[in-house]
Amino acid sequence: MGKNAVTKIVIPAAGLGTRFLPMTKTQPKEMLPVVDKPVIQYVVEEAVLSGIDDIIIITGKGKRAIEDHFDSSFELEWKLEQKDPELYQQVKKLSELADIHFIRQKHQNGLGDAVLTAEKHCGDEPFAVLLGDTITIPNAGQKTCTKQMLDVFDKYQESIVVVEQVPDYKIPDFGIIDGTIIEDGVYQINDIVEKPALENAPSNLGAIGRYIFTPEIFDYLKETRPGYGGEIQLTDAIGGLENKLGLVTKCTRYDIGDKLGWMKSSLKLALEHEEFAGPLKKYMKKLYEEGFDE
Repeated sequence: MGKNAVTKIVIPAAGLGTRFLPMTKTQPKEMLPVVDKPVIQYVVEEAVLSGIDDIIIITGKGKRAIEDHFDSSFELEWKLEQKDPELYQQVKKLSELADIHFIRQKHQNGLGDAVLTAEKHCGDEPFAVLLGDTITIPNAGQKTCTKQMLDVFDKYQESIVVVEQVPDYKIPDFGIIDGTIIEDGVYQINDIVEKPALENAPSNLGAIGRYIFTPEIFDYLKETRPGYGGEIQLTDAIGGLENKLGLVTKCTRYDIGDKLGWMKSSLKLALEHEEFAGPLKKYMKKLYEEGFDE
């Protein structure tokens, strides 16, 4: 396989979002806004910027808002075209952003099961998986996280798990790898453990929700028995793969996994947004001067 061997991206977005209740009772967590657009739009835009526009989004019950977001809306677009041409172009672009297919995970049975639902669409080709509740922004002058994965895949032709160093208190929230470094930022994965206790963690390198898989992953997913939480864990299937790499990318990950992470990410990205940075900094300074404590 040569350049552009990966042509499909799978975005799992079927979780219940229980960490965000009550606001996710009827609102998919992937549709929670970060600054001025929902989380999942950042993910789809990352895929497109990486050169891939064949996208499969795995949804579930109560996730119709995701489909509607990327669909055309004649009445809204017609009104915006008359009143606000710039905003009209932004909204219209959403329905033309990519070739998006939607597959429903019929039962909540874990991330591994969600990825398995994409087997028929991906077939015997390698594919990327981008979790629908994780935002990655490339560091200055760097390619997207997905494009960095694609470049490493072109070189090694092995499944890839993007990892980063995580603090001790967060280790039980991640899949943690045991790896041997083979070049700067690239590890041969010997083992991967889903949400280990700190004392059982093989390292502090945790999977952050960006992957490339060779099609063999589907065979391992079919053989995987329920694991952590009584669900089919993607991590367990990855452990069965003979060849797999851990990759530390030159990107910043924004954690949308819980309420505090979502609020921090929204604030940080707003401070990097040209339209909002100035007024927001002034407001934060005012809060601090009035006795706001960190």
